[in-house]
Amino acid sequence: MKHFTDFSVLTTTLRQTDKKKIVALACPHDSHTQKVINMALDNGIAEFILTAGRQVDENLSLIIERHKEHVKLIECGNDEEAARVAVETAKAKRADILMKGTLNTDVLLHAALDKQSGILKKGRVMTHIAMAQIQGYKKLLMFSDAAVIPHPTLEQFHAIVGYTAEACRRLGIETPSIALTHFSEKTNPKFEHTISYKEIIRRAGNGEYGNCIVDGPMDVKTACDTESSEIKGIISPVAGNADVIIFPNIESGNTFYKTISLFANATTAGWLEGTDVPVVVSSRADSVESKYFSLALACFLSNNDY
Repeated sequence: MKHFTDFSVLTTTLRQTDKKKIVALACPHDSHTQKVINMALDNGIAEFILTAGRQVDENLSLIIERHKEHVKLIECGNDEEAARVAVETAKAKRADILMKGTLNTDVLLHAALDKQSGILKKGRVMTHIAMAQIQGYKKLLMFSDAAVIPHPTLEQFHAIVGYTAEACRRLGIETPSIALTHFSEKTNPKFEHTISYKEIIRRAGNGEYGNCIVDGPMDVKTACDTESSEIKGIISPVAGNADVIIFPNIESGNTFYKTISLFANATTAGWLEGTDVPVVVSSRADSVESKYFSLALACFLSNNDY
């Protein structure tokens, strides 16, 4: 399988396949979402079932008319109904991906997490996974959790590491390097996550996450910069070569996400994992490019056949 080093290579691969994913998209009423729909249709990477929570505007009508063989519109009475119908579409396996449009994330997640009609099976952990293309770093960098789990427990870390390792392998990284981050390299009972890290490393050594290398604790610079790890005398196959960064809490993960986007001009994409289908819940402040790459990643990761 091809190892993707940037988003453009991944989207090119998607365009070259005849297998189009179906996206259930709730409330496609803002200009950014409509641009993403149009880009995906023009590039042939997806088809859409649009659940509209209000009257469709002229621009969306034109997109639907131009791509009528690849778009289905379901008119709903409000955002809540649009979210429910989109989730039901995914749950019934009529869509491969669930995506948020204009509506608030809480409205979509309320429907997605409904115990009776939602798409999160009992016992599964839902987490947010992001991927960034950062100028100066040699490859795409995956990280979690920047948006969903405030302070992961051991079993939540277990799920996050498993999800990210599998996502990397689907993206062609045969043996992903996963860094468990902290502000230092020392395990300290005052910081409970560092104790969880020891158990995660033990489980990784036993093969519970498949083919991957997991190490930590280490800081982000050590994980991604070989010179820093050498100066510190840290000997680890992960140091300076991380494919994945696992953050100890949502504060550090979210701050990293926003910082690289604003100050490093990083291109980012993200999705929710653990649900029956990938869920794209981009922030309203995210760029069109970021939302498009989030959708492209979800399309790719929803199937192993590319």
